[in-house]
Amino acid sequence: MSHSPETPTLVVDDLRTSFTTARGELKAVDGVSFSIHSGRTLGVVGESGSGKSATARSIMNLLPPGSSQSTGRVLLDGRDVRNLPRAESRHIWGVEASMVFQNPMTSLNPVMQVGRQISEGLRYHRRLPREAAMRRARELLEQVGIAEPDQRLREYPHQLSGGMRQRVMIAIALACEPKLLIADEPTTALDVTVQKQILDLLDRLRRQHRMAMILITHDLSVVAGRTDDVIVMYAGRVVERAPTLQLFTAMRHPYTKALFESIPKVAHPSHTRLQIIQGRPPDLAYLPPGCAFAPRCTHAQPQCLGESPSLSGSDASEHRYACFYPAGTAEGESALAGNRAAGQTAAGLALVNGPATAGGGAV
Repeated sequence: MSHSPETPTLVVDDLRTSFTTARGELKAVDGVSFSIHSGRTLGVVGESGSGKSATARSIMNLLPPGSSQSTGRVLLDGRDVRNLPRAESRHIWGVEASMVFQNPMTSLNPVMQVGRQISEGLRYHRRLPREAAMRRARELLEQVGIAEPDQRLREYPHQLSGGMRQRVMIAIALACEPKLLIADEPTTALDVTVQKQILDLLDRLRRQHRMAMILITHDLSVVAGRTDDVIVMYAGRVVERAPTLQLFTAMRHPYTKALFESIPKVAHPSHTRLQIIQGRPPDLAYLPPGCAFAPRCTHAQPQCLGESPSLSGSDASEHRYACFYPAGTAEGESALAGNRAAGQTAAGLALVNGPATAGGGAV
């Protein structure tokens, strides 16, 4: 990934998170590593259940106690913040690093006025008097584009539209001017026009405050033109990472390519059937022994069912992908052509090689 001379704002090194369930250990984040510098945006893309939000919550120490285990390093401005005492971490999260959650209706307090929710962090962390904190809250509402801020300060979340609630969440996250902002699916359930407004707002505020930002989404079209680098996650692992332009120019992992092809295209006639990724994501409690995407992959070969590829690649020093038969390469195109000629699907390939190999013991 791209690097500038200064120390990265955030470094995530070999982050692993698992949850203890009645069915056994569930590996939600499996060896994720990346870094991000001030003023830059990293896109994290993948289907639901790929580990995007679990990664964000692991970084922010928001995992449920007792049922979760997390290892690895999380360095914020060079300081390891993953295992800070609770009292000390209160002065990190929300101040130096903040998060915008995907559902503001469940994140905001329904019985507390908007003004009090925005000013609460300012009074606690910045020790501002009530009047000064409310003035700052009003400024923040104006900054995120909410009209009639004096009225909105006195209202409750249910009195606001979905887009306005999301803007309030952004105002809360920005109140203490953090160095890092994590936006977890910030446009979920919003119409297309409001989605663009929210994404434009986040981008403008990121430039204005020189923040590092992580933009989490399931939609590759969201990260196009709005991020500097992208990592694609599947089954808790990073399967491809690259500078954004390079990723869209030369997608290598078949999963990344399949995500892109499933996006509706403006050039297509009305009622064109959308392409889908066949099958469904694997059970994280019973991951297959080989590549987790192999049972759904159009490029899959017997090797993919027994061996797990590491994150590597030779296209460029900053482009990495975990695939034995990458899209757009001679090996990958030959594997794809061979599967098509044989009428062989990845699921059929799994059956030919035996259910134990393909399923890793899952029933």
